[in-house]
Amino acid sequence: MPSTSEVLDLLGTAVARMGGTSRTGQQEMAKHVTDAFDTGRHLLVQAGTGTGKSLAYLVPALAHAVNADKPVIVSTATLALQSQIVNRDVPRLLEHLEDQLPRPMDVAIAKGRGNYVCKYKLGGGYPDEDEGALFALTEDGASRQAASGPTSSLGRQVVRLREWAEETESGDRDDLRPGVSDLAWRQVSVSARDCLGAQKCPMAEECFSEMARARAAESDVVITNHAMLAVSAFEGLAVLPEFDTVIIDEAHELQDRVTGSVTRDLSGGMVLSAANAARKHCKVNVEKLTQAGKSLDKSLTGVAAGLMPKGLNDVQSAAVQEVYDAARVAMADSKPEGNEPVDGARQMARSQLVYLVEQSGRLLEAAEEREVVWASRPGSFVPGQGYVQPDDSTPATLYIAPLSVAGKLREGLFDGRTVVLTSATLAIGAAFEHVAGDLGLLGDGAPSWEGIDVGSPFDYPKQGMLYVAKHLPKPGRQVSAEALDEIADLIEASDGGALVLFSSKRAAEDAAEALRPRLKPTILCQGESGMTALVEQFGAEKDSCLFGTMTLWQGVDVPGPSCRLVIIDRIPFPRPDDPLSTARSRDIAQRGGNGFMAVSASHAAVRLAQGAGRLVRSTDDRGVVAVLDSRLATERYGGFLRSSLPPMWPTVDKKIVTGALKRLGETA
Repeated sequence: MPSTSEVLDLLGTAVARMGGTSRTGQQEMAKHVTDAFDTGRHLLVQAGTGTGKSLAYLVPALAHAVNADKPVIVSTATLALQSQIVNRDVPRLLEHLEDQLPRPMDVAIAKGRGNYVCKYKLGGGYPDEDEGALFALTEDGASRQAASGPTSSLGRQVVRLREWAEETESGDRDDLRPGVSDLAWRQVSVSARDCLGAQKCPMAEECFSEMARARAAESDVVITNHAMLAVSAFEGLAVLPEFDTVIIDEAHELQDRVTGSVTRDLSGGMVLSAANAARKHCKVNVEKLTQAGKSLDKSLTGVAAGLMPKGLNDVQSAAVQEVYDAARVAMADSKPEGNEPVDGARQMARSQLVYLVEQSGRLLEAAEEREVVWASRPGSFVPGQGYVQPDDSTPATLYIAPLSVAGKLREGLFDGRTVVLTSATLAIGAAFEHVAGDLGLLGDGAPSWEGIDVGSPFDYPKQGMLYVAKHLPKPGRQVSAEALDEIADLIEASDGGALVLFSSKRAAEDAAEALRPRLKPTILCQGESGMTALVEQFGAEKDSCLFGTMTLWQGVDVPGPSCRLVIIDRIPFPRPDDPLSTARSRDIAQRGGNGFMAVSASHAAVRLAQGAGRLVRSTDDRGVVAVLDSRLATERYGGFLRSSLPPMWPTVDKKIVTGALKRLGETA
């Protein structure tokens, strides 16, 4: 195992050869990561923007992996960051350290099966129609329905996918340029649930997903994402190679990503879809299952959308039990005979039945397992009104999610392993206890851990100004006229160069529509083009403005004068009707804690810091973060929230701010 001094020497060599500057925070982080690997003690590292934290954990990871028996796992919050690390950061690092490492290092990427082309499906092994649309899972595990689109466009995309599948070496969707729609991709891929498996699939030896897993098993470092890590920890499935060391980047996202990956839904429509597939492809009697689907729909008619604090009532429980019993019978009846050939259609139908059994059983045990249940109805788009919620006569969909993921993470992730968690916003103030508690590192029997803040190389008091518009009214459901005027005044003063962050897509769209006739700078709005294209245009045009939502709160890295003003419309508390936040707040309050501070305020503090962090991205950046929510200055919790922000120079004086923005605009 390499010594700390050897790792720091490697880091210094890498930084120098890559044309960077050695930073104290980066060296301190690398030292603590190396110590964690040596001692087996878990580590939480807050590394501010500009620290160079990727190198600070990748260099120790590579050094550790040289003689390790198992690969080091690096987990990211998103597929995009995962691809950035494996396609850009790691190759550059290995290129510059080639003569410093004792042997060549293998780094692989691990994704879910749905990210790869399925050759068996391409060969006609699965039904062409998208019968499982109600059971298609998104990257975070939530179910979705198929989006509609022009058939001709879909056909062209599928033809291109088939041609690409003949020449690609990876079969990885991220390697396809240009990309295709989710609906088109689903014509050539299968989920893990629908996959026949390596033992049964006649094309297993040519399977892109299996080849990727084999590469990962033989690699020194494996780059994955939080959703895959959650599947490994919660469901015990071998989606990752065996590992005893893991680094979690963007760790402030881990709780939400893990929760999302194990959140599931159940509806009457899903039951009926499964019944139809079982009847068609498994030739079984589905009369009882069909009736169970209708019973479930009926039991949910009139149920208000939102948290069901007492769980299912007797009628709903009976309907879910009916689904459970009927799905089990259908699953047993659909089991193939010993000598029957492999059938992708049967597999898809049976996977839907398995899902019904698992989720109906989970709903029936929700109270004992401390899980949260809520009802939801999808809104419909009405021109001139936006998305409108349907009335309660429409059957609802049931959702279930864990009240806490702490216990499962402690057991499935932290036990017997060394875990390093890092982010630019991991602590609130100087305390790591909030995130540690959420992840299972506090309480009786919790493993030992260390929390450190290695700071940032930026001089925030000189580079940034924090302006709170104390004079504005408390935010309401929509962006107020006063807030719109404030946005206009600030953008006029800075002559553009503004990233304006809103709590909802509709607020961003409404503000863009209202301000475009009033302002000279170009206003770009999230949703009007692809996210990458919007951010690139915003970065290239120093006077344009970009309006958007939560994706931009965490996903924009635009150093330089193009982003000299960040406006945040309100404190990013969870929605008041968010069922999980409500349930978690109530649970903490029942145990004598402050549910609002522990859940809503802590959530807002991390998100607020992420949004404010979009401003200063390099040592040359200068600008203003303007928060239009007066509560940040007037409410008692304001100090708690401000403690999470970079230490910029604070003011509530608008004249000072507009003067500074005018000077920045003139020199941009």
